[in-house]
Amino acid sequence: MEAIHSMIVAVNGFVWGPVMLVLILGTGLYLTLGLRFLPVRHIPDGFKLIWKGRKEDKQEGEISPFNALMTSLSATIGTGNIAGVATAIFMGGPGAMFWMWVAALLGMATKYAEAVLAVTYREKDEEGNHVGGPMFYIKNGLGDNWKWLAFLFALFASIAGFGIGNTIQANSVSDVLESSFGIPELYSGIALAILVGLVLIGGIKRIAHVAGAVVPFMAIAYFVSGVVIIAMNITEIPAAIGTIVTSAFTPTAAMGGFAGASVWAALQFGVARGIFSNEAGLGSAPIAHAAAKTDSAVRQGLVAMMGTFIDTIIICSITGLAIVVTGAYTSGESGAALSMLAFSKALPYVGEYVVTIGLIVFAFTTLVGWSFYGEKSVYYIFGQKAIIPFRILWVLVIPFGSMMDLKFIWLLADTLNALMAIPNLIAIVLLSPVIFMLTKEYFAKKA
Repeated sequence: MEAIHSMIVAVNGFVWGPVMLVLILGTGLYLTLGLRFLPVRHIPDGFKLIWKGRKEDKQEGEISPFNALMTSLSATIGTGNIAGVATAIFMGGPGAMFWMWVAALLGMATKYAEAVLAVTYREKDEEGNHVGGPMFYIKNGLGDNWKWLAFLFALFASIAGFGIGNTIQANSVSDVLESSFGIPELYSGIALAILVGLVLIGGIKRIAHVAGAVVPFMAIAYFVSGVVIIAMNITEIPAAIGTIVTSAFTPTAAMGGFAGASVWAALQFGVARGIFSNEAGLGSAPIAHAAAKTDSAVRQGLVAMMGTFIDTIIICSITGLAIVVTGAYTSGESGAALSMLAFSKALPYVGEYVVTIGLIVFAFTTLVGWSFYGEKSVYYIFGQKAIIPFRILWVLVIPFGSMMDLKFIWLLADTLNALMAIPNLIAIVLLSPVIFMLTKEYFAKKA
């Protein structure tokens, strides 16, 4: 086990080194410039389309554009928004929050591009359902010579799901239930496995229905609680934002239980945890958006990019500002415990339960959403016959994940995320002329 851990540490150091950060941020910047800042300019339109997307049911596809976004958000709004943000600040200091914002703003262009390509190059499976994502837009957009890249993405995604979308989520839930209520970790894992299994029986339509009902409710509840904390500390907000921005460019001094952090640590952990949370560039979200009932790839792209905005600019910011404004980051706590401390300091007797319930619900929806990503990746490699065995394996792994070492699986998940993102980012850059052309044509017709 020691040798495996050392090997993963070495691989992680390489894949999340300068080259990877340049690839992620560089792709986002390239697309943002190529789209002439379209994602930022069209944020209001994105919100309008989200609401309108609830009613568009006559187009080809299995789920509404709204539920495609909610399925995507069900997978992205998870422990990354609570434990991930806290871990980024613990490891990289308050400045990590700044780099999460940068990664998100650039990531909106990446998420837009992913969805445009997913709808443009989607296919139908043996049952007549639409399937898509990086493996399909690599195969159908780049041609036979690039099928090896599509295979690599599907392989990495099918494995990565057991990290980012399964064991991390199960472990975070079991950890918080054990610390808050004394519930044994195994019991939590078994309960989660049963609940997830019941949802997976219904396939994408059941997943989308659950996501469409649960995600908005919990996201709004968490957001309102965070706004209350910010309002109670409104005079401290300017100083907190100043600390975040300053720490992004200067080393953070050690204080209290906080060991201090370098600028490189702020950048590295901010971007890594930001991508873990909003998944822009990973290639996961377009798998859900490919199933949307829409006849416009660009319109679905505008809906998709709002997932990154909602996830990081809104939800993650709530967690990050609460941690910084309360000074909880100097406590020495990390992960979900740090977020719980920040909320409980600001909202005594209530804050801890807001984080606990939020973490449980967010993790549950992520377990459900990522199962869909994983099964479509497995489908690409092995075909329809692999779906049921994958679902069974997915459910069985949950109890084991609930008892694993938290630090190890965070490390493993980060590493697998990078391996999954590389083929996707390469494909997006190579297919960027298609993205720019479709975008130009769409807005020319609207003019």
